[in-house]
Amino acid sequence: MIALHALLAASAREAQTVVCIEGASVTRFATFQAQARAIAARLRERDARRIALWSEDPYVFACALFGVFAAGKVPVIPANATPGYLADLRDAYDAVLDDSEFAAWCADGAVAGSPSLEASESSEWFEAIDPQAPLTLFTSGSSGTPKPVHKTLAQFDAEVRTLEAEWGALLGDATVLASVPHHHIYGLLFRVFWPLAAGRPFDRATCADPAQLQSRIAQCGATVVVSTPAQLSRWPDLPGFATLAPVPRAFFSSGGPLSADAALRYAATFGDAPLEIYGSTETGGIAWRRQSETDAWMPMHGIAVRAGAALESGEFSESNEVNDAIHGGALEVRSPHLGHDDWHRTDDQAAFDEAGRFRLRGRLDRVLKLDGKRVSLGELESRLLLHPAIAEVRTAPLAGATRQRIGALVVLSVQGREILRREGRVALVKALRRHLAAYFDAVVLPRHWRIRRALPVDARGKIQARAVAQAFAAREEGFELLAEWDETDATHQADQPPALPARVFEMRVPLTLEHFAGHFPGLPILPGVVQVDWSLRFADEWVPGARALATIEQLKFMAPVPPGVVLKLVLRHDAPRRRIAFAWRFGERDCASGVIVYREPA
Repeated sequence: MIALHALLAASAREAQTVVCIEGASVTRFATFQAQARAIAARLRERDARRIALWSEDPYVFACALFGVFAAGKVPVIPANATPGYLADLRDAYDAVLDDSEFAAWCADGAVAGSPSLEASESSEWFEAIDPQAPLTLFTSGSSGTPKPVHKTLAQFDAEVRTLEAEWGALLGDATVLASVPHHHIYGLLFRVFWPLAAGRPFDRATCADPAQLQSRIAQCGATVVVSTPAQLSRWPDLPGFATLAPVPRAFFSSGGPLSADAALRYAATFGDAPLEIYGSTETGGIAWRRQSETDAWMPMHGIAVRAGAALESGEFSESNEVNDAIHGGALEVRSPHLGHDDWHRTDDQAAFDEAGRFRLRGRLDRVLKLDGKRVSLGELESRLLLHPAIAEVRTAPLAGATRQRIGALVVLSVQGREILRREGRVALVKALRRHLAAYFDAVVLPRHWRIRRALPVDARGKIQARAVAQAFAAREEGFELLAEWDETDATHQADQPPALPARVFEMRVPLTLEHFAGHFPGLPILPGVVQVDWSLRFADEWVPGARALATIEQLKFMAPVPPGVVLKLVLRHDAPRRRIAFAWRFGERDCASGVIVYREPA
């Protein structure tokens, strides 16, 4: 391990050590040092002190980051580089350094990266990067508003040493593959800082699916994978997942809890569940777990945790279960990652066991009062996760016409999808409400339910409260999407060809839908062309390019659709023939069907 502030020292590490891999080519440590120094030399000529730094390439980003440090400037790392987002942060930086400027510098030879620059006469001042050099990251928390978090290079150095103490022996010489961006603390630590400090190569490519993973594994050999719960939960259903070889030495996950269902699928396939990291931008890493061993969190090496004091009187729910969840459960942490020696109180509830491990029980700032009853949204979610039909869940307060209610956005387990297929959405929701009624007063139970294939996440794998609430609003087409799921043929026989992949949607068609106006006076019905348009929209969301329509075949309208009904749409995709069959029904009535035939990509 080399301290992060010493990485640009001329003799810090063997010059031929591989820093990163790009396809079949590698970049070595001497080149990294030279390019970072060249960027620093350019930046020293500028007056701007706070540099907003952006590059899609993790290696270019790493060179620029250490160049900014070496020039005595302050790196400011936005979560994305969209004009609107950067405009929101305009008071946080003095200049922007991005891929367009890096390209210009490379074109004029300013950062060509000749290893001969390693011995430049100014190498001594590169050894003097201040260990306390500041860096600014941004976190959106749960509100979506960018919030600056100021840290130091010394804090990151302490954290990479913690990671190496925990898992350095497991990783060994493995190459770091990642599906996460490097513009937030998790990706920055695991994809840039830790590999650089440990002398472990990282891959410049971003792996989005098992096929890309396998391609990079074939090139790199021994690997570890850095990902998020949203991505890890999706991969087991994609082709090639179970045949990854050689198996990565570890899968890392952070940004939220990985569902037990997903964790156990990894354990069944590869022998171990992913290593989950719990922490935040403010605190850095706090604890870890592997759900093939336990669902409790173990504090990381050198991290102290404890349960904080109780909430103030008057904050207790009438429900004893909620009292247990919010009374005396604030997790407090003392860590070298914090940059001070005091205890830091988090907003997470935690329950400790005799071994010093803890289980999270929701957020302290997510306690609502409904009709005089207090309820913790985190506790609602924890109880829902105990039901075998639920894989993931998020709840949100929803403003109604007369009072506030709670909405539950759920992702079903395999068992839940089977219940949905066999008994229907209404029966499933009733079963979930009965399950919650054993723990909570009826007035605080979720009144609105939405079923989705996955929870909405941003680029950092975070689930934003605003995105959860949006799931309960009407779509732009005017209907409310109540449920969507992928359907399998549970009755398929081994001697029969497999059924076509199917996706199912349920939606409520409101009385006020604009398409009913004038169609027809006194007897409104949904126009057939609207059903075709909605079919195309959903088909294109499932199969990108499906709206490149060649023709629609076998179009039939069997029954009119009145206002206020719940419609079901079933799509079946015949990929080799570029055909998507659609069928609409409400209740027991078939109302429309047809086949979308789409063109080959240009």
